[in-house]
Amino acid sequence: MSVPQWLRHRPWTAFWVRRAARLALSLGIVLTASFAMIRLVPGDPVRAALGVDAAPALVAARRHQLGLDQPFPTQFRHYLDGLLQGDLGTSLVTGAPVAELVRTRFPATLEIALLAFLLTLAVALPGGLLAAVHTRDGRRPHAELAFTALTAGLAGVPDFVAASGLTALLAVALPLLPVAGTAGAGSFVLPVIALALAPTAVLVRIVRVEALKVLSEDYMRTARSKRLPPARLYLRHAAPNMATASLTVAGSLLPAMIAGTVLVEKVFAWPGIGSAMAQSVVAQDYPVVQATVLITGSTVLLAGLLVDMLLALLDPRSAIREM
Repeated sequence: MSVPQWLRHRPWTAFWVRRAARLALSLGIVLTASFAMIRLVPGDPVRAALGVDAAPALVAARRHQLGLDQPFPTQFRHYLDGLLQGDLGTSLVTGAPVAELVRTRFPATLEIALLAFLLTLAVALPGGLLAAVHTRDGRRPHAELAFTALTAGLAGVPDFVAASGLTALLAVALPLLPVAGTAGAGSFVLPVIALALAPTAVLVRIVRVEALKVLSEDYMRTARSKRLPPARLYLRHAAPNMATASLTVAGSLLPAMIAGTVLVEKVFAWPGIGSAMAQSVVAQDYPVVQATVLITGSTVLLAGLLVDMLLALLDPRSAIREM
């Protein structure tokens, strides 16, 4: 996207204008996709909701009541009008307002996504730095090989496979944690770990690479020659200089975690918006699918915007370099 001349001398204004334009375009795509994609699935949602034995006249009347017998552009216009009024529609299956479903279920999804993100940061940032310290300059090659193999294997594990494996091990074979539901703090452990496992493996590898670069710099050699305490050497001199690159990668993982809650919630019967989405797709419940896809997609986009804002504040030069 080209930047107007009057913005070229206002890098911060240009940065926010570009981000706002990108967000608006992305939201428009998500909104259109959330409306269109479920209608491309074969089948009749009204017949699915009323049952296969419902009278044709009843089905036709219900389709007319919901506006599903109208042309696609007309349906889309009514959908947009409803969104502007805060109306997400009514479930075809339960008859309940979709906005109420979102209000009750969305916080549960955010809880496990944010906890998984915090767990990823808490493990990957110190873990990557520690791995770099112990394997720098070719030291401990066996430890480096084990670290690389372990993290590469964990990084490739899909969320639902991790969720199923953790359930089999820690809830069935060793009944240490609840299998499903939200019965106390223990019920958060398995879904949070399942969401955080692969992102942690990815991030810890990136952190180690960035830490190795920092540890090889001249100022770090000078600091080591002064025999500074390890805590001061690594936390004060090394950690801040690898933070920006590491947080950039970490920020890109947060939207993926939010999107990944769909399958994890299904495995653990977690009462979030992801499990509601999965159920509504099977039932062809148009309003619920539209709302859950729109809310999830918008949250992913807003999370990405917040990450961009944080990184721009931590490293203002990155915003200026985009000009």
